[in-house]
Amino acid sequence: MQAPTPILEAIALRKCMMATYNKMVVKLAPHILYTRHDEMFIDAVTVEREGRPPRELKLGVFKVAGLNDVSVVDEHFEYMGGLYDPSDAKYKGVTLFAVEPESAAA
Repeated sequence: MQAPTPILEAIALRKCMMATYNKMVVKLAPHILYTRHDEMFIDAVTVEREGRPPRELKLGVFKVAGLNDVSVVDEHFEYMGGLYDPSDAKYKGVTLFAVEPESAAA
């Protein structure tokens, strides 16, 4: 099991990524890469879906195997602590890579 390099790059540099997921083109702000049942997932905020912003910002779960045509775009995203909680129990012991909170990154 190896994480695709563009996903790691997007998380490390806090850059958005484009991908096709469920036949839809999405722009994501990935916050964490983790495993569940021997599969890799990212939790990311959808910034755009089919070129349009979502009605509301929320953290979604995306199975890495379902992400196609993944590429990093030159658009930074802010850490969304109100949506993403790195201390959530579902991440305990399974986190592969995650963005750092603003205070830890400074």
